[in-house]
Amino acid sequence: MELSTEIRCQEKSKGGLCYEVILAEPAVNVALPKLPPTQGKNVSAEEIEEKLKAAEERRLSLEAKKMADWSAKMAKIEEASRKKDELDKEFKTHAKEVLHTKMEQYEEKREQQLSEIKEKLKTHAADIEKTRQSLEQQKVEELQKHLEDKLRNAATLRDDNIKKILDRLKEHNTDKLNEVRAACYQTEAQKTTEKTRVIENKLSTAEQNREKELQKKLENIRKHERRAELVRQNKAALAQKSDVTASSG
Repeated sequence: MELSTEIRCQEKSKGGLCYEVILAEPAVNVALPKLPPTQGKNVSAEEIEEKLKAAEERRLSLEAKKMADWSAKMAKIEEASRKKDELDKEFKTHAKEVLHTKMEQYEEKREQQLSEIKEKLKTHAADIEKTRQSLEQQKVEELQKHLEDKLRNAATLRDDNIKKILDRLKEHNTDKLNEVRAACYQTEAQKTTEKTRVIENKLSTAEQNREKELQKKLENIRKHERRAELVRQNKAALAQKSDVTASSG
């Protein structure tokens, strides 16, 4: 009887092939060859016992091999888990360090900005004070000059009036002349006193206005400093909260 042979190849895994050899399709109504009868062999109980013992040993060996393979797989799994935990721990530590570094840099930058703002405010306040003093000094000098000019003009006019009166009263007696002179001096003194009082009132009003303006500017500076301090406290609380979150993570 001639047998037809067919070989099939299939790739089962990467780098491995599986071959199937098919000799022939099962024939219908084919007489099977008769095998010559074999003589029966008597098997003793000892041989049966030995075969059972050998089978038991093979079974135990297979179970031991399976347990060894299982232990090796579990060891690999545990090693992989340990490495993963170490990597997670390293990542968390690195992330915490990076966050801490960034927070320190942010804190330093914020402190530097606050210092710059305070320095600018200080310089601005110094400029305001310098300008105020300069304006005040200028106003005082102008008022003093104006007062001196008025007093000088008044003295000149007074002297002219006195001279005219003296020229007219040369023919009068000495008592009358002294009386007139005293009256003139008294009149001029009253005018000078009134002018001085008006100028002093103006200086006092200017000083009060200057103090009010200065107090208003100082109050604005204090409000700005309080806002800057509030911002600093909020940032510090946020940084502390981030440290607590990173530590708990």
